[in-house]
This record gives sequence, structure tokens and C-alpha cells, in this order.
Amino acid sequence: MSPRVRSNPGSRWLVAGGYLSLAAAVLHVAVIAGGPEWYRFFGAGEEIAQAAERGEWGPPIMTSFIAAILGIWAAYAFSGAGKLPRLFLLRTGLIVITAIYLVRGLSLIPLHLMWPDLTDSFTVWSSVIVLIYGLTHLIGTVKSWQALSS
Repeated sequence: MSPRVRSNPGSRWLVAGGYLSLAAAVLHVAVIAGGPEWYRFFGAGEEIAQAAERGEWGPPIMTSFIAAILGIWAAYAFSGAGKLPRLFLLRTGLIVITAIYLVRGLSLIPLHLMWPDLTDSFTVWSSVIVLIYGLTHLIGTVKSWQALSS
């Protein structure tokens, strides 16, 4: 078993980030169970919702893949907080995860400037939520940086 990262000033932030990612993973699994109406409600798009209505495998496979990635991201956050054994390329992983969340969250700005007609309430809310995820990971990673190097 690999050594654990010691508890550090960023642990609380990374634990919070881990739970946020885990909640998002569980929500994606719930969307699969909820079916086409859940795909619509959570902004997957009409084409994906219709594919789910037809019983195609694409939507649940894609959504399961996203849930799995989010689960891995939760594990990286928990590992960085010292709650799980140290994962492979932990600091690099946390940087990449944080960057993806932040870019996704901040993408609302250029999207709205270039195509304001595509900016609906779902886009705004999901961007704000994902930006909060990114900021939580960023604060946790920065505060944990020294502990993550050992």
C-alpha cells in the first residue's frame, strides 16, 4: 500500500472538493436511472434525451464514463487530503482536475460574449457550480502543495 499524504492546511478544502466531485458522479448515475426526462432537465440536450428514449446505449455509456471520471477525481482530492493512499502523479492530477473545472466554469464568459443566444439558465448555473468546484480544488491544492511534495 502506498504511503498517505499527511494531513495539511488544504485537507479540508480537498475533502470538500472530493465530496463535490463524488456528488456530481452520483448525480450522473441518477440521470441514467432517471431516463430521458432527467437528461433533458440536466441539460444533456434533446438529441441525447431522444437517444435515451429510443433505448440506445450511447447516453448511458457516455454518462457512466463521466461518472467514472468524476469518481476518480474525487479519489484524487481525497488522496491529496490524506484520506486515501497517495495516488499516481497526485500533484499533476490535482492541477489537471482543477484546471478542467476552472476552464469549464469560466467558459461561460467567452461563450456569452460570442454567442449570447446560447446562454440559458442551465449554462449559467452549471458554470457557476463548476467554477465553485474548481476554486475549491484550487484552494485545497495550493494550501496542500508542500505536503503533496513528500
